[in-house]
Amino acid sequence: MNRLEEFMRNEGSVFPGKTYVEELLKPVFNDQRDFLFHVMFDIHRAHVIMLEEQKIIESSEARVMLEGINRVAETDHSTLSYQPQYEDLFFMMEARIGEEIGPDLAGKMHIARSRNDMGVAMYRLVLREQLLSFLGSCYCLSEVLLEQAGSHKETIMTGYTHTQPAQPTTLGHYFLAIYDVLQRDIKRLWGAYRTVNQSPLGAAALTTTGFPICRNRTCELLAFDSVIENSYDSIGGADYLLETASALMVCMVNTGRWIQDFLMHVTKEFGSFCVADPYVQVSSIMPQKRNPVSIEHSRSIASSAYGEALAALNMVHNTPFGDIVDTEDDLQPHLYRAFANAKRVMRLMHAVILTLKVNEERTRELAKKSNITITELADTLSREHGVPFRMAHGIASFISKETIKQKKELYDWEMAEINEMIAGFVNISLTEEEWENILSPVHFVKIRSIKGGPSPKEVERMLGERLNVHKSEMESYKKTLEKLADKRKQLKGYRL
Repeated sequence: MNRLEEFMRNEGSVFPGKTYVEELLKPVFNDQRDFLFHVMFDIHRAHVIMLEEQKIIESSEARVMLEGINRVAETDHSTLSYQPQYEDLFFMMEARIGEEIGPDLAGKMHIARSRNDMGVAMYRLVLREQLLSFLGSCYCLSEVLLEQAGSHKETIMTGYTHTQPAQPTTLGHYFLAIYDVLQRDIKRLWGAYRTVNQSPLGAAALTTTGFPICRNRTCELLAFDSVIENSYDSIGGADYLLETASALMVCMVNTGRWIQDFLMHVTKEFGSFCVADPYVQVSSIMPQKRNPVSIEHSRSIASSAYGEALAALNMVHNTPFGDIVDTEDDLQPHLYRAFANAKRVMRLMHAVILTLKVNEERTRELAKKSNITITELADTLSREHGVPFRMAHGIASFISKETIKQKKELYDWEMAEINEMIAGFVNISLTEEEWENILSPVHFVKIRSIKGGPSPKEVERMLGERLNVHKSEMESYKKTLEKLADKRKQLKGYRL
């Protein structure tokens, strides 16, 4: 027997071959079992109710169907495993329902629908859950960012541009900036939710059906916001996947950027932040080490979530506009894993930030160095003494370079030395009070009270507005969860 004959004897001569079973059908079955089981039965219920209300089936038939569906839905799905007589979970459950209600009624359940519209509906229902769960994690992180911003309205710290010390700001100002970015991420996620939460049911394979069904009714029963009107779009459109993946990717990129900042602030050299003991790891050989592994893992997992979401985008790229496996069972698990990892990131960083200790003395000390208040010298010369700003900037630049050249900090200069350098450009002398204010990071921050600036009063104003918006957002979020829970309870408890 040659190699081909031996291989085919092992594979079998009819579909599905052993390799197809092992490498495709079994893994797909397990994903369907773990993620789609419960929504499959919700769709069965909604479809049967609609068929009865449209008088396509008898009430007595619908009653038996719903009872059978509910009995099979009680199956412990974790015990299910692939069986070769069924192509997938859908056919296995249809057979189980058939055992309960008889093959004729089980067959009638499939009137006016296809695995196409049912499959897309299942994916949308699961992604709806995933989006809402992740939004919950985002709101929790938002809350702790606001708490820390409120605690650190006056905590002076160094702001950076191009990774270099730039100007003094406050930690409260910084945390609010992170918060604001996260709120835009949340808006993008809600946008994806609205795109996802639309019903394809009734599109059937592609062109609807000749039966007098009501697409709006199944939409209502499953708490979708609206029907995807064009049936071709219902089956062929994949932008709900793309928008979901994109929103998640943007969120993970944004999150990874400030996580990288945290890793800088927890270094011994910076010493700005101290991660609480439950979230650091001691070296196995160097007992002095406090490794910020919680933050490191968060950065790494954020990249993983991004990668999984990107895989979904790539799988849709250059596929035909229609029903195609590229957008189905092989793709969906990438999004499930992306959400799972993204939630891990949010929960880890929620714990880290909630318990974070800030070395305020150290952040204030760093904010006095590296000439980062020198902008205020140029501003003072221009604002108080009428020096053209470009000239004032040139004076400040000269003093900054001299400070670096002589390996000093600004506060190391005597007042007379500063005025001597200024006199080389203009006939002006600073007062002691002016120079002290120029040196002071606290003064620098205090007078930057323009809308959005780091002044504690301005941060307090911004914080108050954001707290009110956050409260409103949380109420809306909870109402959405309650609405979906109520709708599902009604659907499961529906009686004819």
